Amino acid sequence: MILCIDIGNTNTVAALYVDGAMVDHWRLHTDRRRTSDETRLWLRSLLEMEGHDPDDLDGVALSSVVPSVTARFRQVGDRLTNGRVVVVEPGVKTGMSILIDNPREVGADRVVNALAARERYGAPVVVVDFGTSTNFDVVGPDGAYLGGAIAPGLIVATEALTARAAALRNVEFFPPRSPIGKGTVEAIQSGALYGHAGLVDGIMERIAAEIDGEVTRVATGGLAPTIVPHCRSVDTIDEFLTLDGLRMIFEMNHNNG
Repeated sequence: MILCIDIGNTNTVAALYVDGAMVDHWRLHTDRRRTSDETRLWLRSLLEMEGHDPDDLDGVALSSVVPSVTARFRQVGDRLTNGRVVVVEPGVKTGMSILIDNPREVGADRVVNALAARERYGAPVVVVDFGTSTNFDVVGPDGAYLGGAIAPGLIVATEALTARAAALRNVEFFPPRSPIGKGTVEAIQSGALYGHAGLVDGIMERIAAEIDGEVTRVATGGLAPTIVPHCRSVDTIDEFLTLDGLRMIFEMNHNNG
């Protein structure tokens, strides 16, 4: 059994794989205050709750954009399994060339997404990941990582708006009756949902224009089902793209020492 964990600024997602197939998955809030002991007990309880024996773990794969939490989960992984703990960071085998000015700058989750998208959909491919930020990651025709774009996420942008405007308030991200809002709530919903969909379409169009060949466009992340139905430029939603990429990287590093 392999436990794959992706730690984001807002949410932590995890999945358990047996013989390459996902058998369980979880999405929880990222808690920066949880201690190493609490984290280990938390992970063991997740596994036991679904009928899995934590002592049967053969390894852990981890990606994170929260450094303080990364260190904690690395320690926990070492105590949770006698197998290998693979943390996506410089030096880990990915089989992907990173063609940006400073390869160490690219987030672990972005490398994982790019690798998984290339393996599942071929190249060229663009991944848009809807999370705290909305990230675009580009794999060129030759399979190399070319870079991408980072925009404020839907929730971050909307919370910033309502925090700075006294007469506005947070709303449920639900499509309004019409793009022409008939009240404040509908007006915010229209601007948030259709505005973010327009952002995605605009950036996708500019990226595709820079790449030779037909580009596959894949969406992932917790907010993908909310936003993608209003986009014109996304081919498919792949809910578990990041976790599958972590499994691939674990297997690549485990099989190669």
